[in-house]
Amino acid sequence: MIFLFLQWLVLYHFRAGGEAGSMSSSEKELIKRAKKGDVEAFEQLIEGCQKKVFNIALRMLGNYDDASELAQEVFLKAYKSIKNFKGDSLFNTWIYKVTTNACLDEIRKRKNKKVVYLDEDIELGGNEIKRQIKDDSPGPELKAEDNELKRAVMDSINMLPEEYRTVIVLRDIQGFTYEEIANIIKCPEGTVKSRINRARQALKKILQQKKELINEEYVK
Repeated sequence: MIFLFLQWLVLYHFRAGGEAGSMSSSEKELIKRAKKGDVEAFEQLIEGCQKKVFNIALRMLGNYDDASELAQEVFLKAYKSIKNFKGDSLFNTWIYKVTTNACLDEIRKRKNKKVVYLDEDIELGGNEIKRQIKDDSPGPELKAEDNELKRAVMDSINMLPEEYRTVIVLRDIQGFTYEEIANIIKCPEGTVKSRINRARQALKKILQQKKELINEEYVK
C-alpha cells in the first residue's frame, strides 16, 4: 500500500518523467561542437533539461536558493567536462548523473538536515505548474491539512538514509526508469530495484508513526 500512496503523491505533486529514446543526429552534432568549446551548442543542449536539473536539486537539497546555486554549478561543471562524455547514454541522462552526484556531495557536507518544501513550481510535460491538489480553492482548514500532510511526507523522505532518499527522489518523484537510475548512480539495475523496495519499506515505517496525518490504509 505504501507504493499506492507514493503513486498518489507523485500524480498530484511531483512527476516530471524520465528521458527515453536514443540520441538524435542533431544532438550528436551539438555534442561534437560543444566538445570543441562551442558555447552556443552547449546552451542548446541544456535548454531542455534546465528545469529538471533544478527540480532534482530542489528535491534533494530542500532549498530553493541552494538548488539554484547548485544547478548553475552543475552546468558549469558539465561544460568543462563534456569532453569526457562518451555518448553511451543520452546527454540528459549524463547531466542528471552529474546533478545527482553534486547533490550527494553537498548533502554529505551538511551537518543538519533541511526540509523539502512543496510550494515551488514544478515541470510536468515540459510546462511549469503550481503544486496544488485541486484547481478550486479549499477552505483554510483544508489548506492547512493539505500543507501539513505534504510537509509530513517530505519530512519523512528527508529522514531516509542518503542512498534510499536518492532512489526515492529519482524513481518516485522524478520518474526515472530503473535503467536510467542505474546509469545515474552507477550500480546494476537489480541493485536499483532492491534498493527502491528497501527505501519504500523504510519510508513506510516512518510514515506509520504519522497516522494522524496519513490514512493508515496507505501505510499498512
